[in-house]
Amino acid sequence: MASTSMVGEKGKAPAIGIDLGTTYSCVAVWEHGAVEIIANDQGNRTTPSCVAFTKNDQRLVGDAAKNQAPVNANNTIFDAKRLIGRSFNDESVLKDMGLWPFKVVACFGSNNEKKPMIVVNYKGQEKEFSAEEISAMILSKMKETAEAYLGTNVKDAVITVPAYFNTLQRQATKDAGIIAGLNVLRIINEPTAAAFAYCLDKKASGRKNVMVFDLGGGTFDVSLVVIEKESFEVKSVNGDTHLGGEDIDNNMVSHFVEEFKRKYRKDIKKNHKAMGRLRAACEVAKRNLSTTSSTLIELDCLFDGIDFSSCMTRARFEKLNMELFKKCIDITEKCLMGANMRKNEVHEVVLVGGSSRIPKIQQMLQDFFGGKKLNKSINPDEAVAYGDAAHAAMLSGMENNEFVLTDVTPLSLGIENSNAELSVLIPRNTPIPTKKEKLFHTVKKNQSEVLFSVYEGERITARDNNLLGSFELSGVPPASKRKSCIDINVCFEVDSDGILKCDAQELSTLKNSGMTVSYHSGRLSREEIGKMIKVAEKLNYEDDQKRRKAKAKNDMENYAHEKRRLLRCDADKIGKKDRRKVEDAIQQTLQWLDWNVLTEASKFEDKMLELQSICDPIIAQMQLHRDDARVNKTAQRVEIIDSD
Repeated sequence: MASTSMVGEKGKAPAIGIDLGTTYSCVAVWEHGAVEIIANDQGNRTTPSCVAFTKNDQRLVGDAAKNQAPVNANNTIFDAKRLIGRSFNDESVLKDMGLWPFKVVACFGSNNEKKPMIVVNYKGQEKEFSAEEISAMILSKMKETAEAYLGTNVKDAVITVPAYFNTLQRQATKDAGIIAGLNVLRIINEPTAAAFAYCLDKKASGRKNVMVFDLGGGTFDVSLVVIEKESFEVKSVNGDTHLGGEDIDNNMVSHFVEEFKRKYRKDIKKNHKAMGRLRAACEVAKRNLSTTSSTLIELDCLFDGIDFSSCMTRARFEKLNMELFKKCIDITEKCLMGANMRKNEVHEVVLVGGSSRIPKIQQMLQDFFGGKKLNKSINPDEAVAYGDAAHAAMLSGMENNEFVLTDVTPLSLGIENSNAELSVLIPRNTPIPTKKEKLFHTVKKNQSEVLFSVYEGERITARDNNLLGSFELSGVPPASKRKSCIDINVCFEVDSDGILKCDAQELSTLKNSGMTVSYHSGRLSREEIGKMIKVAEKLNYEDDQKRRKAKAKNDMENYAHEKRRLLRCDADKIGKKDRRKVEDAIQQTLQWLDWNVLTEASKFEDKMLELQSICDPIIAQMQLHRDDARVNKTAQRVEIIDSD
């Protein structure tokens, strides 16, 4: 139920917090001194991160898209977060492509790097969408959900990303927000937002070391946060951007595919409809196994008319996914090591993310911390959006609490030197925002150009780390006779969103001019973002027109049937000529509806006005007669009572 229109300071609409998840997304707002998680149009507090393009030229986002996925697998997009900011040749992208029913192709971007593009069939032709565009559609849905609740337009938002997202993935998420028509106030880490939610929930005094264990649908993050009064400092982060509930589902799907093959000698991998139904059943089974010791999967006519039924026990489920569970604990241990902290120094272990409900993970985590009771006080599905909204309120001036929030870089950042080693400028777990400079020298005499390759990671050899991009400094003047090389100052700057900017400047004393080159590889160009905004606006306009058309058609149909019902109930209150006139008008309108299903919204609205001009005066006269009759009956009753 929508509240009255809410505005912040100086008449501005409130800033919202959006948890853009791999499988589900959530939106929240600060309202009346507290955070309110906003339910969508289906009444659900989380929305599937799913977009579909149907055969009747509709674009569906959220619950509607997920519900029709099994029968429209090729055109239903999910897991877009696993593509955002990545190259087509990324190992994880190539691996996931074998599991997705939709098509992904390579496309050369503005920087000549292969970008993964999602192909769908829409309006009878193939269309390509980037991961940023699909994410923007989901963000637009969350924006619309907030606007419906608040009763006003929303512009400002804080969006969360996994702590282990690199600078390209963070920038791509920010670009998605721009395409969705949002002013992204801040990009913050998901476990940081969850720890913020815990802090607001507990309002504890004194110094506390809090470990946030965030296992969601597609990513896993763990952060060690020190909370003291109004100071909120992240000491260490670790994680995996490709570890979550989706991977657990994939293991279950693979298990049942092999079981079906073993039982019936048939392979269902290439049947997208069957695989979609099986995947949905595995997701339900995974949830059930958090509360029961076994669950039954039953699918009628799964493939070639064969009914499939199988039992999954909790013990078998844990065996299938034990490698993933162990990986979570290993990452947790690395996070502690990164902060130079012992297990017994951690005061609270807070569980976040839907997959953190799995009993085996909770048991292994509790054993790792020597039997320490895990904190389950905050809703694991909503905690990130909760902290997000609180932070958005602070940034926009809606809330007076001023927490000093200090986040860190998840991985070391540096460039490749002449020895092919990674020369680190910003070490991992460095508090952000930060700015670091380092002096380098040219290697060859009379070298006029220098190529800088930017990497993130902890390996000594640069090529073993993750390449973020490259930039070139040209026009370097020749060295003097006294010097064999030219000095170049390289500057790395990470802003509060965790986005990296790189500059290089030649410092020769012979020339008092240098060249600054901004690091931009992997980011969408302004032209690309502009085109995507236009496409998004066009799709939103088409969606609005379809909604308007559906509403106009339904309103006309409901109006016609309602007036026909009133006419039949009180037919004696009007003359035959008027009754015949109304009946004919209603009948002609209903026939017109059957013949003009594909017409535009404006014609439905014009036809509605035409019908109202005929029916309303006659129906009003009929109701007036009925009211007069009721008054006369009341008067007679009073006379009888008085005569007694």
